[in-house]
Amino acid sequence: MRIAVIGAGGIGGYFGGRLAAAGHDVAFVARGEHLDALRRDGLTVESPHGDFTVAPVTATADTAEVGPVDVVLLCVKTWQLGPAIDALGPLMGPETAVLTLQNGVEAPVEVAEAVGRDAVWPGTARIIALLAGPGRVRHVGGAGLLTFGEWDGGRSERVDRFREALTGAGVTSESPADPWVALWAKLLFVATAGGLCATVEAPFGVIRAQPETRAMVAEAMAEVAAVARASGVELGDAIVEESLAFLDRQPAEGTPSLHRDILDAKRSELDAWTGAVVRLGRRSGTPTPVCRFIHGVLAAREAHRRPG
Repeated sequence: MRIAVIGAGGIGGYFGGRLAAAGHDVAFVARGEHLDALRRDGLTVESPHGDFTVAPVTATADTAEVGPVDVVLLCVKTWQLGPAIDALGPLMGPETAVLTLQNGVEAPVEVAEAVGRDAVWPGTARIIALLAGPGRVRHVGGAGLLTFGEWDGGRSERVDRFREALTGAGVTSESPADPWVALWAKLLFVATAGGLCATVEAPFGVIRAQPETRAMVAEAMAEVAAVARASGVELGDAIVEESLAFLDRQPAEGTPSLHRDILDAKRSELDAWTGAVVRLGRRSGTPTPVCRFIHGVLAAREAHRRPG
C-alpha cells in the first residue's frame, strides 16, 4: 500500500516505521533536523518488541512530492492540525482515507470539513511513543494498538485492506462498530487521569494511590461520560470502573504528554483534552466542575510557563 505519514514523531514514526519495514511504500512528511536525519540515516525505532532501522526511507517536507496515497496517517498534535490539513490536498485520491490519530474528539470533524466525512477514519492510538532525537523514535509502552473505522462505524473493503497491512507489519488493530466510542473513551482517560497528573505534577502511581485524587479522577470521568452522552455517544455504565482499572495498569512512574509538555514550557494539548470537555459540556448544558478546575489550573500554569 501507499501510505503517507504527516507528523513523523513518536506515533507516526512508530506505526509508519512498522509499515515501511514490512515493505509498504511509506512517505514521511517531516521538517528540520528530523527530516535531514531521515534522509541521511533512515528511521530507527527503539521498542520493547525489538529495535529496528528502516533505511533508506522516503522523507519530504512537501506533500506535492508524494502524490495520492491509499492511507494518510495524520499524527500531528491538535494545535498543528491547520497546516497539516492544508498539506492533505496532493495526497488525496478518490479512495484515500485519512486516519486521524489526535487526542480528543474534535479533530475528525475539523479534517472532514476539508476533505469530506467519507475520507476520514476517526481513530485512536494506544501507545506511548516519543521522538528520542532526529531520526529516532522510542516506543516506551502501551500495546501499540490502532483503533479506527469508517465515519459512521463498521468496516469496509479499504478498512480491511489496511488492517491486513497492519497485521503483516506486526501492529494490532481494531475496527469497532462505533469509532466515536473509542475516541470518547480515550478522552475520558487522558482529560481526567492525564489532566490531574499534570495538575499535581505527579505520575499515575501517585494520583491513583491517594484517596483524594483517585476520587477526583472518578468524578471527572463521570463528567466526561455525561458530556459524551449529551453529545450522542453512550460509553456504557461501567466506563468509569473500566477506566480506573486501566489507570491501575499504567506504569507507576508514567506521565501523560500533557504533563511533560507543560513542565517543559512547550505548547500543550490542554485545549483539546480537558478544554474540550468543558467547552462541549457548556454547549450541552452538562456540568463539569472537576474538569473545569483541572482546566483552569493548567491553563494558568501553562500561561505562566509560556509567557507571551
